[in-house]
Amino acid sequence: MAAKKRLDNRIFAFIDSQNLNLGVKAQSWKLDWRKFRQYLHNKYNVEKAYLFIGHVSGNESLYTFLQESDFILVFKPTLEFQRNGKIKIKGNVDAELVLHTMIEKDNYDKAIIVSGDGDFHCLIEYLISQNKLCKVMVPTIHYSGLLRKFNKNNLILRIDLLRKSLEYKKKTGIRVRSKP
Repeated sequence: MAAKKRLDNRIFAFIDSQNLNLGVKAQSWKLDWRKFRQYLHNKYNVEKAYLFIGHVSGNESLYTFLQESDFILVFKPTLEFQRNGKIKIKGNVDAELVLHTMIEKDNYDKAIIVSGDGDFHCLIEYLISQNKLCKVMVPTIHYSGLLRKFNKNNLILRIDLLRKSLEYKKKTGIRVRSKP
């Protein structure tokens, strides 16, 4: 009988892009996705970062940028609808995030879930029961009450507290050079 293959502390991240993006945007800042991916690698040695995102035509350059930043994109078809005379786009990725976390569970030792959405409560409980949860990263202090009980085990990390190192800063294109 072959021994079970030992994983070398492989950590994967599963990211609800809409929850993360809207969470930081509500605080009037913009996440630098490249810096965020680098943070996940440097701080937690995240080998694979799955980014669950609604697919919208015309956003191809964004998707290319995210892939070049070393995210693995998992697309969800989106629906367009009107609310108060404005076109809204909905692409709920919760089911895809849970499904992929479970599909990949034999390929990682620990998972990082990035979302403040209470819909992931049962997934987080399962990962804890299997000793497979590393962290739950929530965008702000305003995350689901269903997730708050995990904070007592120091499993919750607020991304807003990392704003200084993860905020996107637009380059001005102006370079100042001292005289030789």
